[in-house]
Amino acid sequence: MKTALKSMTKLFGKEKLLVMVSMIGFVLAAMCAVYVALHGGMILPEGNVESAFSFNVAVAVFILSMSVLLQVSGLSERSRKRIRWGFIVSTLNSYGIETIQHFRGINPRFTKVGTMTDVFVGSFFGLISVVIIILTVLVAISFFRKRHVGQHPLLTLSIRYAFLSTMISFAAGICMSILQSRYIGSSGNFIVLHGLGFHALQTLPLLGWFTEQANTGEKQARLLTHLGSTFWLISIILIGFQTFLGRTIFELSLLPILAAITLFGWLIALIISFLATRKSFLPKGNQAGIKVDV
Repeated sequence: MKTALKSMTKLFGKEKLLVMVSMIGFVLAAMCAVYVALHGGMILPEGNVESAFSFNVAVAVFILSMSVLLQVSGLSERSRKRIRWGFIVSTLNSYGIETIQHFRGINPRFTKVGTMTDVFVGSFFGLISVVIIILTVLVAISFFRKRHVGQHPLLTLSIRYAFLSTMISFAAGICMSILQSRYIGSSGNFIVLHGLGFHALQTLPLLGWFTEQANTGEKQARLLTHLGSTFWLISIILIGFQTFLGRTIFELSLLPILAAITLFGWLIALIISFLATRKSFLPKGNQAGIKVDV
């Protein structure tokens, strides 16, 4: 297991600038959390420091994930450098706009009380989002190229599924921009779909990495990666349908129940792959008491 953790540390270390930018997001989120604890989240007329907190955390996790994915993308150093700086500039601007505007009491995206400058800043924020989408698509394309499969076959497979989920998340973001709101219908909320879609960049590569490290046989490991990733993707699609119907995913109806079941299927696959990975890194004398069937 120490060997596995060491390899993960090396991946993060190769993109130090992106990791540093990610840490800035976590620091800003911590500052927002302290403010909320002391003064509450709302700042009149329309600021919400809790939203700034969640945004900074989400973007920080996203950038941290991209710092790893760039290492196994197969992109040239020149392309990686361009994408790296694109993410750095876009992310730092996003942190600034989101945090400063909320502390000023202004909705950074859909202000109804701000000045023309605030409206312009909101439009610029939308443009930054488009840039991040383009950069992410460029990274995604590299994983769908056939030549990368031989280097990290199962990790690449899981990352492909993850980017499909991310594209659904981007679609949810575009819908929010068009509607000028995160809400649709009576209780639909695109922000839930948006967030869960992005989390595929952490959940699915982790599954692929575990199955790649495990000593379970190539066919079994690939099947487990397909099953777990498919379960996650189906759950995101079901949540998307429920949201477009204008209904909350937290109600006890068919689509949310099916989404929960498929998410549980992903979790089962992750647990099995983790146990198989743990077994592969144990000394041979300790493996006799552990049985993992895939």
